Amino acid sequence: MIGEDGDVLYVGKARNLKNRVSNYAAGRGHSNRIALMISLTRSMEFVVTQTETEALLLEANLIKRLKPRFNILLRDDKSFPYILIRRDHAAAQLLKHRGARKTKGDYFGPFASVGAVNHTLNTLQKAFLLRTCSDSVYEGRTRPCMLYQIKRCAGPCVDLISPAAYAELVGEATDFLRGRSNALREDLQTRMQTASDDLDFETAARLRDRIRAIAAVTTDQGINPAGVEEADVIAVAQDGGRSCVQVFFFRAGQNWGNQSFFPKHDQEAEPADVLAAFLAQFYDDKPAPGQILLSHDIEEAELLSEALSLRAERKVQLLTPQRGEKRKLVEQSLTNAREALARRLSESATQAQLLNGVQRIFGLEDPPQRIEVYDNSHIQGTNALGAMIVAGPEGFEKNHYRRFNMKGDDAATDDDFAMMAAMLRRRLSRLLKEREEGAPVPDLLLIDGGKGQLSAVLEVAEDLGLTDLNIAAIAKGPERDAGREAFYLPGQPPFKLPQKDPVLYYLQRLRDEAHRFAIGGHRAKRKKAISDNPLDEISGIGPARKKALLAHFGSAKAVRNAALADLEAVDGVSKAMAKRIHDWFQR
Repeated sequence: MIGEDGDVLYVGKARNLKNRVSNYAAGRGHSNRIALMISLTRSMEFVVTQTETEALLLEANLIKRLKPRFNILLRDDKSFPYILIRRDHAAAQLLKHRGARKTKGDYFGPFASVGAVNHTLNTLQKAFLLRTCSDSVYEGRTRPCMLYQIKRCAGPCVDLISPAAYAELVGEATDFLRGRSNALREDLQTRMQTASDDLDFETAARLRDRIRAIAAVTTDQGINPAGVEEADVIAVAQDGGRSCVQVFFFRAGQNWGNQSFFPKHDQEAEPADVLAAFLAQFYDDKPAPGQILLSHDIEEAELLSEALSLRAERKVQLLTPQRGEKRKLVEQSLTNAREALARRLSESATQAQLLNGVQRIFGLEDPPQRIEVYDNSHIQGTNALGAMIVAGPEGFEKNHYRRFNMKGDDAATDDDFAMMAAMLRRRLSRLLKEREEGAPVPDLLLIDGGKGQLSAVLEVAEDLGLTDLNIAAIAKGPERDAGREAFYLPGQPPFKLPQKDPVLYYLQRLRDEAHRFAIGGHRAKRKKAISDNPLDEISGIGPARKKALLAHFGSAKAVRNAALADLEAVDGVSKAMAKRIHDWFQR
């Protein structure tokens, strides 16, 4: 259903489209929300699918992509971290993974937090000695690295373990992550005892350390229910017209953490409706486990089960347990949902008071719904980077954060005023286009800096004809003391806020978040610049040729200065490849 300006208002599915549309057109018996939706609709588009299951999957996909105003929206969905055992290399690699599952290998997860993954990876390294280094580092090793020395890697890069023995370690790690830890521990205990009986105490000690590491990772996962091998436990709580959906992840019989979600919906939405919409969108881009335990019965449970089974290519059950251990897990999830919702409602009330304070201090017409804060980071003009963070009634809106790479003349300067002006010129130029497309406009632009930065930004805004923006600057106090910040507004003398004013703390938090985001980007850029090798940019130069070139010449700089005849003398470098390398550097 499409509105007058072309925006999609609502996406829905129906087994019988004629009946569904006729029901809307009848104009009676509708809730206020549906009546408003119908009154705003100017056109409709229809997509016919082969089955109702396909329609359900398409509906979830379109809702996530188009974010229609009248649908229940999972607006704070995010990718979860997984543990991946990569198998597209002779020596499998153990690593943390986010995003699309395109790499060949075994995926284990999802984990609720990166911290849980890092902790588990750390322990798995001790238990199974699998490599975590990148392929380029692996190919370039001539002697074992520090991880081998501290007994966190078996050293396959320099053949300190045979391929067959390393493959056995990979198999053991896979079995462990699939929940077969008891059998593995018994096997290791048997091997440790045998080694001890044979007086091979060094091998026995290594096996003992691995057993301890496995014991640590299995006990540190939290509540591990005996009757739940693989399941997601999902509960929804409602209060004040808002909902919280709590998801607990159980894999391999272990609790891998939980996460709270706050879907956007109309106040009239029932818990079961919220839960049904959440499930379809939540599993749109991630595989569902064998069982999903729910706090409420949903109408189309069988259809959703069929759709998730189709996508996961195995049977997925939706259950609403009424008793036993599974019911206790649901109740635990429901308790967490209620507490998380209470915290969110309390935070929202506090946030509203703070935004009212921002309105008062900066003389805005209304409490700001979107505050954009800007900062930049560089070292004497090198690796310069600008950052924008966004905050509003829901707190920090991290999916709207942006970084600006300073290029050309902008990157060559250590002039903070010029750099801030260059960043805001790019942002405000884009804002002009976004305004025409109906995108949200910031109610306040907060610049990290003083009078100079503010003047530079005001000049940019005036050049672009954006004279109606609210722009302010926050300058650090003497000796960078927190609480002594000065605020600058166009045409007004600078002013300070009382040191214990909650709004001052809020503005400091915004400034510090922008600084953190800018510094993080700058450090990543600087690290990449340090580690970049110009040989990586030449087509046809893989790890083996790069290793041969660096071994022959000693450095990338020496390769760049080498004559064509010298390049041709390198083992593994043909005349054509030597000419390509020479031409690349000459160009």
